[in-house]
Amino acid sequence: MNSIELAGVGMTSQRTRERLIQRLIDQGISTQAVLDVIRMTPRHIFLDEALSHRAYEDTALPIGYSQTLSQPYIVARMTEILLSGGPLKKVLEIGTGSGYQTTILSQLVDEVCTVERIEPLLKKAKDRFRKLGLDNITAELSDGSFGWGRHAPYDGIITTAAPQAVPEELLRQMAPNGILVIPVGNGQSQDLRVLKRVGDSSEFDEEIVEKVKFVPLLGGLSR
Repeated sequence: MNSIELAGVGMTSQRTRERLIQRLIDQGISTQAVLDVIRMTPRHIFLDEALSHRAYEDTALPIGYSQTLSQPYIVARMTEILLSGGPLKKVLEIGTGSGYQTTILSQLVDEVCTVERIEPLLKKAKDRFRKLGLDNITAELSDGSFGWGRHAPYDGIITTAAPQAVPEELLRQMAPNGILVIPVGNGQSQDLRVLKRVGDSSEFDEEIVEKVKFVPLLGGLSR
């Protein structure tokens, strides 16, 4: 991937990105590290070329297989919440998708483990990680409902698809004082929830942050 592709031109230029950053600030995103990473990450390379001119709009966009590239505000909000308790070493992402959220996280935490159930999406995401030179991401084709026990425990877990209830497996894979950011609900109504493990106990503090709309968290693999 050459420097022109990464830098973007016209509707993918740095000036267009700056307008997006200002919109995020206007919507309440205040963590400077998160804003800086979103500013510098070329969102247009996570979309098919036909949609790349819309990359810096604050909206969700299709990436095929009935999946979407999340709205930048939601990416920023969930990332900001995940980091609200301080630096994180190891984070699990459920739903790699295009790899955009993964890429944002990889620049803010030591290690990202990410799982995706749709193989063609995972292959594209891995290719993007390689082209961007990101070497702290471990990605696997897997059913995210079960988390990824092999690399647990995790200081943070973020889910980019919505189950109807919080999966018990994810709670079991959280490190002491770990944090889980997850949309929960059905196709009609979803809440963004934050669960924080109380020390190394089996108790969790839970907070509902705001209404959101994500694709459902589905089981099984798609090749």
